[in-house]
Amino acid sequence: MSTLSHIDEQGNPSMVDVSQKAVTQRTAVAEATVRFPEDVYNQLAGQNFLTKKGAVFQTAIIAGVMAAKKTADIIPLCHPLALSTCKIDIVPADGFSLKVTCLVRCEGKTGVEMEALTGASAAALCIYDMCKALTHHIIISNIQLLEKTGGKSDIHVG
Repeated sequence: MSTLSHIDEQGNPSMVDVSQKAVTQRTAVAEATVRFPEDVYNQLAGQNFLTKKGAVFQTAIIAGVMAAKKTADIIPLCHPLALSTCKIDIVPADGFSLKVTCLVRCEGKTGVEMEALTGASAAALCIYDMCKALTHHIIISNIQLLEKTGGKSDIHVG
């Protein structure tokens, strides 16, 4: 049976000790979906996702990268990591939605799953913020890890 790695023998929160782990290349990819009402999506697409607040995709990309770099500041037991790269991709998807994907890579002793998930989430939240003047009926969903490589196991979801 697996145990929770962030809980010590006394049941207290504990940062995982990675001092004995090998430095390897770590990669993670996460995604989020941002869905709009049909009329709002069509309006935004018709104006190339430019709003009075600015360019939605470009602003969300910057927000996602900034958030991924600051993951250890907002997720209490995450290790601070020097990211080698962080790439945010935003593309139209089915159902009047946008698919936000975040790829993160570093060379380190611990994985970058949380950084990828944080980057995708923050980019999706930024899209919401940039577009909420048009409607609050925007749904952020399906925030999930798609893949993780490096360390003791590789994971590919979906």
